[in-house]
Amino acid sequence: MNTEVKLNGQKKVSLKGFTLNELKDYFFSIGENRFRGEQVFIWFYKHLIDSYDEMKNIPKNLQVQLSESTVSINTLKLISTMSSKETGTTKYLFETKDGYKIESVVIPEVKRTTLCISTQVGCPLDCKFCATGLMGYSKNLSAGEIFDQYKLAAKEYTKSNIKNIVYMGMGEPLLNYDETLKSLKIFAEDLIPELSLKRIIVSTVGIAPKIIELANSGLRVKLAFSLHSCFEDIRSKLIPINKKYSLRENLDAIRYYTKKTQTKITFEYLMLSGINDRKEDLRELVKLCNSLPSKINVIPFNSLDHMNPGGFSAELQPSSKKRIYEFVNALKDQNINVRVRHTTGEDIAAACGQLAIPQ
Repeated sequence: MNTEVKLNGQKKVSLKGFTLNELKDYFFSIGENRFRGEQVFIWFYKHLIDSYDEMKNIPKNLQVQLSESTVSINTLKLISTMSSKETGTTKYLFETKDGYKIESVVIPEVKRTTLCISTQVGCPLDCKFCATGLMGYSKNLSAGEIFDQYKLAAKEYTKSNIKNIVYMGMGEPLLNYDETLKSLKIFAEDLIPELSLKRIIVSTVGIAPKIIELANSGLRVKLAFSLHSCFEDIRSKLIPINKKYSLRENLDAIRYYTKKTQTKITFEYLMLSGINDRKEDLRELVKLCNSLPSKINVIPFNSLDHMNPGGFSAELQPSSKKRIYEFVNALKDQNINVRVRHTTGEDIAAACGQLAIPQ
């Protein structure tokens, strides 16, 4: 991601999205003490400030210099919010500086509140069960744009209440690997005690080489894998990228990940009638979960009608509630760690798989 942009013919650096070490290096490069980088990091990412004028421990002359030589601290603008009357789930519509729109979701729960953030404008993967894939792909988000979804939602919702972050919004995080990693490094810093990697989950449909790269990054972030079928042919129909990075290749990468990071993998399993809720699906799923440290989130399929889908996407139907619980109970009988992720926000198109900006 280019960190320089031209405004009025002059190059300006975009500091928002810089990691702690990058900020220290930047201030050293302009003749300042490296500790200024730590001070600015705290103002950006802990205090969530909007202007250099608010940085009380930064000298006035340096505040002016930063205002003149760097891009605005804010990378996103909050356009609107929409809240579910049924669950209290809130969907946020943001706009980037170059005019693209993205969505994020705050999901309130009894013991915690979760923020679901996006990493791309749209998505290039065309997963047949996902509204984001139906809108196509426009660009990767910068680390600043990824972080500012938290910043703006936290200011609206009060940051003390947002305890968990899931990279499960619009886009495939591992296709925007560098900026996703930078944002994770920001959240991981001890200088932001409100958050930690223990409370962050990155979800992927399976980009095997990047799973290995993330394992070797030194960040012990929790990983969720969109499984949805244990059969290569069915998975390829649901998730076309499976033809490039097969389930077998991804599972090898996941085994490496769990050993390297000493974490459990979360398998996400969307229940689709007649496609992946059969006896043979259950049998293979049990085998898989017994082969590595894991747990399963079973997810009811949410409607894509707001995107007017065609083709195979239009044919998908949710498994019945009866079949979902039969499936889940059968997994529990085999001592599999499983839970049903109940739908929240479907009435505002904010549930799992529904985020999209209609074109």
